[in-house]
Amino acid sequence: MTSSSSFTTLITVAELQALMDSGRPMMVFDCTFDLAQPSLGGVRYLESHIPGALHADLDRDLSAKHGAPGAAGTLTATEGDMPASGGRHPLPNRERLATWLSSIGFANDMQAVVYDRNGANYCGRLWWMLKWAGHDAVAVLDGGLQAWTAAGKPVATGEEPAHFQSNFALGEPLRQLVTAAEVQTRLGQPGQTIVDARATPRYRGEVEPLDPVAGHIPGALNRPFGLNLGPDGHFKPAEELRAEFEALLDGRAPATVVHQCGSGVSAIPNLLAMEVAGLGPTALFAGSWSEWCSDPSRPVERS
Repeated sequence: MTSSSSFTTLITVAELQALMDSGRPMMVFDCTFDLAQPSLGGVRYLESHIPGALHADLDRDLSAKHGAPGAAGTLTATEGDMPASGGRHPLPNRERLATWLSSIGFANDMQAVVYDRNGANYCGRLWWMLKWAGHDAVAVLDGGLQAWTAAGKPVATGEEPAHFQSNFALGEPLRQLVTAAEVQTRLGQPGQTIVDARATPRYRGEVEPLDPVAGHIPGALNRPFGLNLGPDGHFKPAEELRAEFEALLDGRAPATVVHQCGSGVSAIPNLLAMEVAGLGPTALFAGSWSEWCSDPSRPVERS
């Protein structure tokens, strides 16, 4: 499904341009989104995007269309479309993901490149989902659309032509999805290290603008996802990221890490950064804090 020349973590603007010029099968996704104004991502895409890129919307395409956390954090679903996680942005199950990929013409022999203009916050979701679907050839455009335009590359406006439908075949998951029950069962055990990507005031429980309960999962370490980027909006060098994560883990094994945030989206820049640093792959608790705190019986820590 992939080749030795595939891009699997980050891709630079120059590498993307060379890939586009090569004629290799590929698809570019613009994952721009705005949490406060969900419709704004599509507007921004129509205003300006990399030529040929398709818009992948967090709410419409990258979250479950049916199903949400029910009482005590259980999942409910309609039409047999059970989401793979709870939380504010429930993860679609793998079959739903394959159906969407097929509908837009994405095929197993394609290189995927994902980007946004939000500090790699939202495009990481699709990067992870493709890995979870068994597709390794997916990379995040380092620096996002800002890096593309800063390099003087052209942009397009409006909609892109539709692609013929494909038949995307799921492979064995290449990344691990962890459930709330699994996190709770392993709480406090040496085989699990939780890393919370939310802003420190939310982690400490000082403020909570989005979820009904403030605080964090007991024992979780805090690394706000924005720390992975330098002032130029690019991911920090691998050596720098490695040193920062090793300091955070303080002797804990990288393989024990489970990443979470508020709804499972902004945790992924941390997960990706650990892979860039040579410390991955690691696991994702996609339901994250929004699913965890939906069950009042689950413990909460504030500090």
